[in-house]
Amino acid sequence: MSSLADKLRSGQFVITSELSPPKGTDTSALEATAALLSGHIDAFNLTDSAASKMSLSPLAAASLLLKHGVEPILQMTTRDRNRIALQGDMLGAWVLGVKNLVCMGGDPPHLGDHPDAKPVFDLSTEELILAAHKLNNGTDLMDNPLNKSCDFHIGAVVNPGADDLGKEIARLESKVEAGARFFQTQAIYDADGFATFMAGISHLDIAILAGVLPIKSVAMATYMNDKIPGICIPDALIERVAGATDIVAESTTIAAEIIRAISPMCQGIHLMALGGEKHIPAILEQL
Repeated sequence: MSSLADKLRSGQFVITSELSPPKGTDTSALEATAALLSGHIDAFNLTDSAASKMSLSPLAAASLLLKHGVEPILQMTTRDRNRIALQGDMLGAWVLGVKNLVCMGGDPPHLGDHPDAKPVFDLSTEELILAAHKLNNGTDLMDNPLNKSCDFHIGAVVNPGADDLGKEIARLESKVEAGARFFQTQAIYDADGFATFMAGISHLDIAILAGVLPIKSVAMATYMNDKIPGICIPDALIERVAGATDIVAESTTIAAEIIRAISPMCQGIHLMALGGEKHIPAILEQL
């Protein structure tokens, strides 16, 4: 059984975070960050060429973490591989000891560093979740039998700040029906809005890990508000960052305040530091 799944089933509050595999073969920084945070984080997402910028395979990075006794969560995106390759990679992940998956579509290739790459998107996210669920039950997506099954803890993503919350919840329900059991959310800055979302999914037996993304600068906050769907950083928080003499300290304090406000509503936190992983312990120490 996945250790993360075991903790969630026992009612333990969990904290996950993200690590981005390097663009190259030097994994020392990745391993050092995992070692630094391993006492604070229950499991780490390994991103799959985040923002469509080519990087080391997350499966290779996940295997490295396992060798260091750190639990990985393998991100699986439908962007680059067809259904045959995706299922083969999931089988490979299981053989290597990876027990947690987060299934998603992925950013379009034209936004990344290989803009002429052909997008695949052979499966929808729901179909990818279903494929993982079927591998758990001993068959492939076409119901052909496996010689031995998997037992993945299957996750997905959700955006509680979506403009059409009803549509977002309906899609979450379809992901649950396909086999997803835990969800990591887009970054949360509004506790009341998050409470509305949680009330809307109270009928579902799933674990929600609420996304928390520290505000590193006014420019970052402005960009996120303008460019990232479902993100709305309140003006009051932006003003606090703008007026801070120590932006890192203020950002850390704000992140801890958000976690305190939303943690009673969910089963865990997904901390997305985006290069500021060294500040995660300071955030958690304030809780």
